[in-house]
Amino acid sequence: MFAGSLVALVTPMESDGGLALDAFDRLLDWHVDSGTDGIVVAGTTGESATLTIEETRALVERAVKRVNGKIPVIAGSGTNSTAATIERSLQMAGAGADACLIVTPYYNKPTQEGLYQHYRAIEEKCPAPILLYNVPGRTCCDMQPQTVARLAELKGIVGVKEATAGDKRAREIRALCGADFVILSGDDQTALECMAAGADGVISVTANLAPQLVSKMCALIKDGKLNEARDIDEALSLLSRDMFVEANPIPAKWAMHRMGLIPDGLRLPLTPLATEYHAIVELAMEHADIDGVNE
Repeated sequence: MFAGSLVALVTPMESDGGLALDAFDRLLDWHVDSGTDGIVVAGTTGESATLTIEETRALVERAVKRVNGKIPVIAGSGTNSTAATIERSLQMAGAGADACLIVTPYYNKPTQEGLYQHYRAIEEKCPAPILLYNVPGRTCCDMQPQTVARLAELKGIVGVKEATAGDKRAREIRALCGADFVILSGDDQTALECMAAGADGVISVTANLAPQLVSKMCALIKDGKLNEARDIDEALSLLSRDMFVEANPIPAKWAMHRMGLIPDGLRLPLTPLATEYHAIVELAMEHADIDGVNE
């Protein structure tokens, strides 16, 4: 159910920071039509840190209704508080989410045992399937493969988004957790390597701008057509790199606004893409042959 190209969807916002719901609907339709295999709402790229629980639930409910079962909707519900994460996860499950994506607790710096107990407590309460989310570059907390393997024994924990670069972690987790445990790359630049090493797909920032290409690349990898997949990966290489010239989703939102997909809103403490990076992102868009660069 959770495989292929899953987009880490941006949350469209007006210039004043209010939710741009019409644009949100258009993005959902575009991804369904473009072959995207799943939608992640209110993840890191969706500015989850500045969305209220009410806004997050409303977005998830809207996405579930809009895609109407065509592809799964995964809700970001992780915080650095176990109790708050349980509450958010219950809310998102109640909104109809097909799974909850739960990031490792940031700032607290828990031990590996603390991580296990955190997720176990959430799994006991959350009725929706849980995808673990390891992104040490943002959280200063690195969940080790052995901890993932312990958690994989819990019925409600079905997979992991592993946002460490390269394929080493994917290989380790697959060896420890078996064939049925879902492994999703969280790093666009090395997603092909991870999938070639046995990962099931990618939760992609790049797919916000190039959903058809990311979807096609994932399908080619699944079919064993790695050389063709590498051609697409090369076309996307600058985009996958330069979506991080400033904190995600600043570059992605700037590019999508330039494409006419969304308004230009962000919420503080994020600020608009610095002028010095405009040409870099434009070049990456041109390299991927994305419409809107010269508009």
